[in-house]
Amino acid sequence: MTVPFLKMHGLGNDFVVLDARTRPLDLPVERRRAIADRRLGVGCDQLIVLEPPTDRAADVFMRIYNPDGGEAGACGNATRCVASVLMGERSTDQVTVQTVSGLLEAEKVGDGVIAVDMGPAKLDWRDIPVAGACDTNHLPVGAGPLQDPVGTGMGNPHATFFVDDLSKIPLAELGPRLEHDPFFPERANIGVAQMLSRGRMKLRVWERGAGLTLACGSGACAAVVAASRRGLVDRKADVMLEHGTLSIEWQRDDHVLMTGGIALAFRGEL
Repeated sequence: MTVPFLKMHGLGNDFVVLDARTRPLDLPVERRRAIADRRLGVGCDQLIVLEPPTDRAADVFMRIYNPDGGEAGACGNATRCVASVLMGERSTDQVTVQTVSGLLEAEKVGDGVIAVDMGPAKLDWRDIPVAGACDTNHLPVGAGPLQDPVGTGMGNPHATFFVDDLSKIPLAELGPRLEHDPFFPERANIGVAQMLSRGRMKLRVWERGAGLTLACGSGACAAVVAASRRGLVDRKADVMLEHGTLSIEWQRDDHVLMTGGIALAFRGEL
């Protein structure tokens, strides 16, 4: 039996997208890992499976698996990719994507450019979560030059560190240490941001269960929320990633709006 797939990416954050809306797929952990493996499989930052929605307000349920086979709660770049697939199928500019973290509204705002309401940023220590009561604007955790992060829940846990020179941070070394720090009971995505101006920053992210990625949509959302809480930006900023820029706005209702491009790289069969 062969299974068709799409290989898509949002600013280099790449996905294998499988469609299980009409036929369920057998995807044990070992098979998820094999598909995500860049040498032995197709290779991706996340494996995305489209399923029938369980909420009548949604057009699709998007399940997200990390390369280690574990399930993730949110992925902004994947949401834009999936939204574009649905929009193409339905000849519409608006769709609703259901995830384990809730419903995400998406809208086409340009050719290959999708805006997604990523839902409200969660700032309470219990909602991120972290191991104990604390001020989430100054988490008591760090490693080497990375100290004093801001904690944000964006459907998944984020710790955002601000540095003067992003190029000097050995994130491949420090990222896994911080991801698995006991302070994060569900592990954490580790973001490192360098402010370039009041409305512009550079960002790199060590993703929980995936490692270094070229872009992280939920990480960009968390970074702008964190920068706003620290008084470094207002409530809107452009986040420069390795292969492009995401526009992020932390709206007055606390929802975070993310806008950026997507691309279909190729189609294939497993």
